[in-house]
Parts: sequence; C-alpha cells; structure tokens
Amino acid sequence: MTISFKKIDESNYKECALLKVNDNQKDFVAPNWYSVLEAVYEEKEERHPYAIYHEDEMVGFLMYVYYPADEDYDKDSWWMERFMIAKDFQGKGYGKASLKKFIKDFQGNHPSEALRTSAVKENHVAITLYEHSGFQRTGEFVDEEAVLLLEG
Repeated sequence: MTISFKKIDESNYKECALLKVNDNQKDFVAPNWYSVLEAVYEEKEERHPYAIYHEDEMVGFLMYVYYPADEDYDKDSWWMERFMIAKDFQGKGYGKASLKKFIKDFQGNHPSEALRTSAVKENHVAITLYEHSGFQRTGEFVDEEAVLLLEG
C-alpha cells in the first residue's frame, strides 16, 4: 500500500476540510478545518498538519505538535494530536499503514524523542490501533482522553 504525507497548504486545505468521519465518530476527533486553523493561528506550539494520501487520493489527515515545557507540563513533548481516516476509506487498512509510516518517519527525524497521543476512552478502535503500533497507556488523562506513549 503506497501511503504518503503532504503538508497542508493552499493546494489541498479545502479538500482536507471536506474529509469527514462517520457520524458515530464525530466526538472522537476535531474537524480537520479546526485543526488547520489551529496550525495557522496558534503559534505558541510547533504544529505540523499533513494530508494522508493513498497514491494520489487524499484519505485522511494527521497533525503532530511540539509542546515546549510550561507550568502545566514540566518537559518538552511531541504529540500526534490528530489522526483520522475519512469515512469512505475506513476498514481498508489505510489507518494501520498510515500510522506505521508516520511512526517510522517521526522516529527517523526524532530518533530519541517519545511521542504521545490521546484518545477518547470509548474509541476502542483507535486505542487498539495505537497499542498494536507500540503505544502504551500511561494512566494519564488529558481533557478526559486516555494518554498513550511511544518511547523514543
């Protein structure tokens, strides 16, 4: 399966904003348009929004973020803050392949850095996917979402 990532820019942001999850998943991930706005206007953190492509077709979206240490969290940290596969492409292996490629790319660029993500407790599909990809639950929660960690 040929998966690639392309930075969200003026050539693909509209298509990305139109990607949707199934109705029963709407509470699991923020809409892509919101994430793109965060990347443009919230400059405190280093945000990296990407469209996920299978060959030439956009199938999903991910955004990873660098958070510098602050009063709420005492160390710098990388987060895969958004990850979604559009409803028309779910159940075809794109999620697993995309996550595997993202982890490989991230670890290649940041070999000693840990990567965190979070998921709504009821999103068993995402939590299982993350755990099968090497993430482990930390027991922490952020905004009522379970935090998972992939050691660097």
